[in-house]
Amino acid sequence: MKLFQHLLLAPAALGLLAPVAVSAAELNLEAVNQYASKDQVTSISQFSDVNPSDWAYQALSNLIERYGCVAGYPNGTYKGGQAMTRYEAAALLNACLDRITEVTDELKRLMKEFEKELAVLRGRVDGLEAKVGELEATQFSTTTKLRADTRWVLGALNYSGNQVNDDSTYGPNSRGRFTQLPEAFTFNYDVRLNFDTSFTGKDLLRTTLRAGNFRDSAFSSSNPVTPLAQLDAAFEEDCGTGVDCGDVVAINRLYYRFPISSSFTAVVGPRFRQDDGLAVKPSVYTGDKILKYWDFNGAPGAYSQVLGAGGALWWKQPGKTGFSASAVYVSANGDAASPNGDDCTTYNGACGGIGNSASAQSGTIQLAYTGKNWNLTGAYTYNSGGVSIAGTPLFRDLRPNIYGAAGSGQVSSWGVSGYWQPMDSVWIPSISAGWGYNTTTYNGTVDSFLSLDSAISQSWFVGLNWQNAFIRGNTLGFAVGQPTFVTGLTADDGSDIDVYDGNYAFELYYKFQVTDNIAVTPALFWLSRARGALTNAGASASSALADPGISNGDTLGTFGGLIQTTFRF
Repeated sequence: MKLFQHLLLAPAALGLLAPVAVSAAELNLEAVNQYASKDQVTSISQFSDVNPSDWAYQALSNLIERYGCVAGYPNGTYKGGQAMTRYEAAALLNACLDRITEVTDELKRLMKEFEKELAVLRGRVDGLEAKVGELEATQFSTTTKLRADTRWVLGALNYSGNQVNDDSTYGPNSRGRFTQLPEAFTFNYDVRLNFDTSFTGKDLLRTTLRAGNFRDSAFSSSNPVTPLAQLDAAFEEDCGTGVDCGDVVAINRLYYRFPISSSFTAVVGPRFRQDDGLAVKPSVYTGDKILKYWDFNGAPGAYSQVLGAGGALWWKQPGKTGFSASAVYVSANGDAASPNGDDCTTYNGACGGIGNSASAQSGTIQLAYTGKNWNLTGAYTYNSGGVSIAGTPLFRDLRPNIYGAAGSGQVSSWGVSGYWQPMDSVWIPSISAGWGYNTTTYNGTVDSFLSLDSAISQSWFVGLNWQNAFIRGNTLGFAVGQPTFVTGLTADDGSDIDVYDGNYAFELYYKFQVTDNIAVTPALFWLSRARGALTNAGASASSALADPGISNGDTLGTFGGLIQTTFRF
C-alpha cells in the first residue's frame, strides 16, 4: 500500500512506531487511507472547519503555505479537534519530510550552480573576520572615539581709509598705532583632536587637544589694528609671555557630561567653556563660518565663551523639540591659588580661585524653546572683572580684560537669539539672528584720565545659509552685523559723556564639499570702521572721549580674503 511505502521511506516516522501491540480492530485503515490519499491543500481557507480564532491557526497556516504538506478529508474538513492516530501522524510527518527533501535538493543544485560566487563571498567573510580580529587586538579603546579636523588658512588683510596714512598727529613718516599694518599673505593652521569617551552610552568625557600658529598672524585677536579680524579657526595658545607658544599641542577642553535623569544633564570640568554647558545653540549659521564674531550669536557679552574651571546643569524636555533651561558657571582663573581674592595685587603667585573677586568668573542663565525647524532663545550672563569679552577696541578699554586690557568693570549682558530654516528648499536660506545688550558698572577710575560710573553697549548679527547651493553638498553663507559698540557713557558725577562709536562687519563664503572629508572654502569679509571711536590713528579711549569730534568722519576699512581648507577624519 502506498501509505506503508511512505512509512518505510520516512526515517523520522520510525520514532513514532513504538513497539506497542495494535489490533486490527483498533486500526481504522480506511480513515488513514482517506487522509493519506487526499490531495495536499494550498491554502488554509480550503478547510471549512478551521477559523482564525483557533489557537493553532497560525501554525497550521505556516505548514500549508511554507511546506505544503498538510492534507484534509474528502469533505473539505481538517477535523482539528479529533484525536490523531499514530499512523496519521506518521503520514503527516512523512509528507513534510518529502517537501524538506525537495527543498534540500533544490538548495544543493543552487549551491553547485553558484559555487564560484559563494567561494568569493566566503573568502571575503574570512578576510573581514581576520580584519575584525586584528582591529580588536590593536584598538586604542573600546570606549573612546577620535573625531578630528584640521583647517588650513591662506589669506591676507588690506586696509583702506583716511587714517591708514595719517601723519598729522605724530609727525612725518608716522602712522601712530598703525605704523606696521599686518597685510602680508600668511599660511596658518589649526588642529583639533576630540577624544570622546562614553562609559554608559549616554555620558560623554571629552578631551580636546588643539594646536595652531595664528597668534602672530593678521587673523588673530592680538592684531593691534583690528582685533575683530580674528577667525573662528584662529587658535592662539599663550605661554604666559604674550607670544606664540610655537606650535605646541595643548589641552583645549576637558569635561564630563552625564545624564541625571531623562530631562536633567550635568556638565563639569577643569577645562570647560561657557557654551559647553548650554542645552541649546541658538544659531544654524554653520558650514565653515569665517569670522569668530558670528560664533557669539550677535551677543558677545551673553555668550562670552569664558574658558576655565566650572560646571553646568540643564533641563530639557525629552525629544528634539520643546523647552530647555541651562545654568552655567565658569571661572577663568579657577586653576590658580591666591589669597581668596583679597589684596591679590600684592600676592607673588597667580591671582585666581573659584568664587572670589580674582576668579574672572562668569555665570549664565539660558531659556529656550526649539520647534521642528525654528528656535527662540534668551540668555543673561554676568561677567566679573578680568573676563575677556569680544568687542570694539573702545569698549575693550571700558570693560574688564577685553583683548588683554585690564579693567575693573562688572558686565551684565542680555542676549536674544534664534533661527528658522526651511523644511526642504535650495533657494530659501536658513536665517539666524541675534541681538545683545550690555550694562557695565565701574569702581571709579578706569585709567589715568577716565572716571566712569557706567556704560551701555549693544550688538547684533544676521546670518544666512543656503544649503546645497548650486551643487548638492555645498553651502553658501552670508552674514552682516555690528560688533559691540558703546551707546552711552556716564561719568562718576552722573553726567553723560558723548561718544561716537559704531562699526559693521560683512562676510561671504562658499564651501565646496570636495569629498565627505575635505572641504575648500573661499571667503571674503569687510570690517567697516572696525575701531569705532578709536578710528583716529593714535586716539586712545581717553582722547576719543575728551574730544569725540576727533574721530567723527575718520575712516578705516579692513578687507580680508582667504581660502580655508578643512580636513575631517
